Amino acid sequence: MPERRNPLSPKKLLLSKWTAVRPLNREKHFVVVRVIEPEPPAVRIEQVELEAVHSGRVLQLHWRDLTDPRVWRQGWV
Repeated sequence: MPERRNPLSPKKLLLSKWTAVRPLNREKHFVVVRVIEPEPPAVRIEQVELEAVHSGRVLQLHWRDLTDPRVWRQGWV
């Protein structure tokens, strides 16, 4: 049976939890703390901010990068 994927919506990413497949600076658990609203609002959402749970370090990335299973897993694994 093929793996079923839930499509991600940038508007529903706020406070979602993510695990980096390869830890970044010894950090692997992250939370989406901000969905960056574009100007003007009619433009699509592209960027989100992730905060590392351990250090509080914030990184910004394109929300679609979270769909790459080689880099990110949804939830804390």
